[in-house]
Amino acid sequence: MSKTLLNNLPSFTKARRRYPSIVQNLKIEVPSIVSAKLSGKFFLIKTFGCQANVRDEESMAGLLSMANMRRTEEEKDASVIIINTCAVREGAEQKIFGQVGNLKGLKTNNKDLIVIVAGCVVQQEESLAKLRKTFPYVDIFMGTNAIHKLLDLIALRITENKKVVDVPSDDADVYENIPVQRIAPHKAFVNITYGCDKFCTYCIVPYTRGKERSRLPADILRECQILVDSGYQEITLVGQNVNAYGIDLKDGTTFSYILEEVAKLGIPRLRFITSHPWNFDDEMIDIIAKYPNIMRKIHLPLQSGSDEILKLMGRRYTVKDYLELVTKLRARMPDISLTTDIIVGFPNETEQQFLETLKVVEKVNYENAYTFIYSPRKGTPAALMEDNVSREEKGERFNKLKALVDSQTEANAALYVGNEYLILVDGYSKKDTSVLSGYTESDRVVHFVGTPDLIGKIVKVKITESRVYSFVGELVNE
Repeated sequence: MSKTLLNNLPSFTKARRRYPSIVQNLKIEVPSIVSAKLSGKFFLIKTFGCQANVRDEESMAGLLSMANMRRTEEEKDASVIIINTCAVREGAEQKIFGQVGNLKGLKTNNKDLIVIVAGCVVQQEESLAKLRKTFPYVDIFMGTNAIHKLLDLIALRITENKKVVDVPSDDADVYENIPVQRIAPHKAFVNITYGCDKFCTYCIVPYTRGKERSRLPADILRECQILVDSGYQEITLVGQNVNAYGIDLKDGTTFSYILEEVAKLGIPRLRFITSHPWNFDDEMIDIIAKYPNIMRKIHLPLQSGSDEILKLMGRRYTVKDYLELVTKLRARMPDISLTTDIIVGFPNETEQQFLETLKVVEKVNYENAYTFIYSPRKGTPAALMEDNVSREEKGERFNKLKALVDSQTEANAALYVGNEYLILVDGYSKKDTSVLSGYTESDRVVHFVGTPDLIGKIVKVKITESRVYSFVGELVNE
């Protein structure tokens, strides 16, 4: 008899297909065996990767809280440990294997501990096979489209005394009414889309997150209204390509509509991530410019400054398109803060094409840029291309790009010093608990001395020192 229940296994063949979406309004109940075994006990979730993963963690925590479990940060106290994985970069995936490996001793000493590996890594056939072989003590492997089943999967593990694998690749539905336990009491992530249909040639996300599918406007606005009524100060609308919202609904609903309707609810701060340049239209610019509570900080991935490389990447826009968009944004909102993602060493990238990327970076003058050396993700079209840029060339290009980005970031950061900014206070600094930390409207970290009653509030702070990637300031008493 098999020692593993294989409910669903990942399949890149199925993941490439696009199925019609159905909105399922769930009625989740806690299995009695889960209540009996885990009520009053602790869970720990370690999340890696993007905001979508953070929001997934909040759903997992909400489900476990339904079973009367409590969160802990101590592995030794936990009865359930979930490693919520990211597969976007090779380094992130390697880190996951290290994290899971570290749990062997805990599992050896506590046979009742339930270890779960979730997220994007397990959606890859080869990675899942390697995880199952390397870490036989993992109890449950759960895919990105199986989160709503978490309590049922735990019940299966307990009642059947078998390992459980549930990693569907062909689920295109939208699941509503999953409980949520927010990580922060004053700012929240709200999913408006799931998955991605862009299929950039280097990207694994369309395979690990599935079909691009939009939540219904009424469900989004209901969730946001609850947050506003609960006193939240900031909402971030989340999607792999957030501004592709509504394309699959086929009723004319657009991201601009959702953005405006949420802004009208009166949330003090509204953000969105991540936007694709190809879907960034004039109506969207108009809405951002119209509402002061929509933050003037936009993450706008460039990826490359070469038209030839952009075409190989399947990015759908040209450098001219991108720069025209930047010009429009700055013409309407001169104070806008732009950040980006850039990949160096993509297959066939020449030195001249890399220099074209540097020229675009010089021209745009980003507030910050996240720079990466290309690493092939198995199953993507780019992985079939000859990786013909040497490791040495990739390293040299990365260092040149990073030097330029760092110089821009430092120069732009210096402009903050001496000025006053509104800061949403997050809490005490993780590195120095004698000071509070918060974020400017442009999403820059500021540390300052203040009292705990300021946490969760928006206060005015004068910047006194730049540390390039963060600032030191003084509270302005009004």
